[in-house]
Amino acid sequence: MKKGVLKEKSFRFAIRVVNLYKHLSEKKKEFVLSKQILRSATSVGAMIREAEHSESIADFIHKMAIAQKEINETIYWLELLNETAYISNIEFESIHTDAVEIIKMITSSIKTAKKSLTTNH
Repeated sequence: MKKGVLKEKSFRFAIRVVNLYKHLSEKKKEFVLSKQILRSATSVGAMIREAEHSESIADFIHKMAIAQKEINETIYWLELLNETAYISNIEFESIHTDAVEIIKMITSSIKTAKKSLTTNH
């Protein structure tokens, strides 16, 4: 259940960031930061999808850890876009809340997987 929710949330989040990228590049003429956030944010869901078909618990943990790093990087780019006034505080709060929720879910999944790894050994 939780993995399905995380998969869906990360996909919806990627869609939001793709739309943010379009807005930043077309309306604000910002190309560097927007490309960075596009890469890191869309990578999150891709890594979660890869983890879904991992070869082992260790492989699952590894892929989810990459997703965790990518969402953390995405949060950095969001903060930078907000502080440089490319996105408003309202826009930032909305998407940042989603990103924080995703990082918490990923962290929880990693902790659960690590517990099962130590329990099985």
